[in-house]
Amino acid sequence: MSTDPSYQEKNLQIGTQPEDPEKLEGVTEDFEVFKQTKDGVNFRTVGWPMATVIFLKTIFALGVLSIPAAMYSLGAVGGALSVIGWQALNTYTAVLQGDFRNNHPRCHSIADMAGVVGGPIMKEVTGALFIIAYVILTGSGIVGVSIGINALSHHAACSVWWAVLATVFVALAASVRKFHQIGWLTWIGFASIFIAVFILVIAVTTRDRPAAAPQTGDYEFGFYAIAYPSFAAGMVASCTIFVSGAGTSAMLPVISEMKNPRDYRKALFICMAIVTAAYLSFSLVVYRWCGKWVASPSLGSAGQTIKMVCYGIALPSLVVSACLYLHVAAKYIFVRVLRESPHLQSNTMVHWGTWLSCTFGLAAVSFVLAEAVPIFDYLLSLAGSICFAPLAISLPAWLWIHDHMHYRKGSAIKQFSFWMHALFIPLGIFVMIGGTYGVVVQIKEAYASGQIGSAFSCADNSNST
Repeated sequence: MSTDPSYQEKNLQIGTQPEDPEKLEGVTEDFEVFKQTKDGVNFRTVGWPMATVIFLKTIFALGVLSIPAAMYSLGAVGGALSVIGWQALNTYTAVLQGDFRNNHPRCHSIADMAGVVGGPIMKEVTGALFIIAYVILTGSGIVGVSIGINALSHHAACSVWWAVLATVFVALAASVRKFHQIGWLTWIGFASIFIAVFILVIAVTTRDRPAAAPQTGDYEFGFYAIAYPSFAAGMVASCTIFVSGAGTSAMLPVISEMKNPRDYRKALFICMAIVTAAYLSFSLVVYRWCGKWVASPSLGSAGQTIKMVCYGIALPSLVVSACLYLHVAAKYIFVRVLRESPHLQSNTMVHWGTWLSCTFGLAAVSFVLAEAVPIFDYLLSLAGSICFAPLAISLPAWLWIHDHMHYRKGSAIKQFSFWMHALFIPLGIFVMIGGTYGVVVQIKEAYASGQIGSAFSCADNSNST
């Protein structure tokens, strides 16, 4: 291997995988987006335990509130297999993204990685999808917070005003510049949602019949081991489960702020193991005891009193989740704007003006979107189909193929591995097209039936399946 400095610089700038990462450790550090420095703002302060909790909070909150309702469309068996299958796939594609990022240290986001394999046009397309995805997720978080405040206040004011309040809280929390500084919020957020869902799980098992079901006479419970949904309903439910663990592209900017970026896998595996176990156990129990009467978000499934208790405990988590999604989207734009500028890690007016413009500007867009499509699970499905299908399925496979092109003409095992990864690309396209079609059909039916009111309506947008 050449030791010429110009060779090493070119190697890392164009994104070619270093032949020996250990020998290039110093060079790799030089090409990190954020430098470990005592002057200016040091972003590289996240250890792997804190990274694990940030990953947990990014992935866990919204999924555990939406999967029980998706179980009704897929049935207990189909839903359980979907949870296991999608989370296994999400974990693997997250490994592919993290490995590619650590082999190409100039990459700060999934858009930078797309630029390495597909050029500037692919970089801009991916960047747009990334921003749209996390703006949608921020909007879903705003909907969740407004529903929670509605539950606690007994609908004391118009839901739009609660959404405005939620947007302000989320924007202020997201305005903290470093992941390390919001780390303590993620601990509180993860603990609050876990406790709230645990209370819900216990509460639903103590009722004779679901809270939303008729309390006298016969009724259809709606629990199925195997269900036979329409294509649209099945795709929406599948996308809801998929997106509950597909936000792994949000982990990539965190890697750039880790003290040791190569601890990424350790944090990822712990996170996804906890997430998968929690999704599977919590969702199956809630669906088993609520059937078709499960609410979305699921915290409203055990009656008004428990709903208020659960939302009171979970409210910090809902705010933190939306804060993380907004922070990730804003950080992407912030780095894109100031990456080659001395203002990136300096406490200047340009630095702060750019950062606050990113956070509050995207928060305003999220608010408008949340009020335009105010049903929680539809927002999540929309994010999954339009954005995360290409970001979390197709693109990671392309990244792997870029670094392993030689496998195409290698041994039989290497060729098999190459073509299996190649199949991920059409799979992502299928989920994107089919899922978007399903969400559009379901939203159209919801508007026609009155389940969704007009945009910026004062109606409470929580609902039962």
